[in-house]
Amino acid sequence: MEEPTLCRDRVRDTPEEEVTSLAQVLAMVDDLFFQSKIIETARHLGVDLKICTTPEALAAELSKATPHLVVVDLNARNQPLEAIAHMQSLAAGVPLVGFLSHVQTELAEQAQAAGCGEVMPRSKFTKDLATILARAKSETT
Repeated sequence: MEEPTLCRDRVRDTPEEEVTSLAQVLAMVDDLFFQSKIIETARHLGVDLKICTTPEALAAELSKATPHLVVVDLNARNQPLEAIAHMQSLAAGVPLVGFLSHVQTELAEQAQAAGCGEVMPRSKFTKDLATILARAKSETT
């Protein structure tokens, strides 16, 4: 049986014809609290966002289009390190931000070795989320 929601639709408050001017950000996050936080921040900034909950869904989205940023919850239940490694083969060069608990230094090192360009504690990610998403949006202008 298939998982009912692999990716949530893009978050946007603008008409379809304006979507091309928005940043595309993919986020592999299965924590509902952080999904809501990222969705709301993206909506506030006018950033086009798609939430994926599995590595397969992330790979499927990466095969459709190259995003300006990928965000990965390194504490996700669905093999985030494998998703990062696979992403590198599909979209090398796309900025990748991973976040995790601040005490997980070994996981942070593994994520960087897999290809995660920026790894940060969950608290810093939360604090800097608007800046991170705005940076991705500025690359489209």
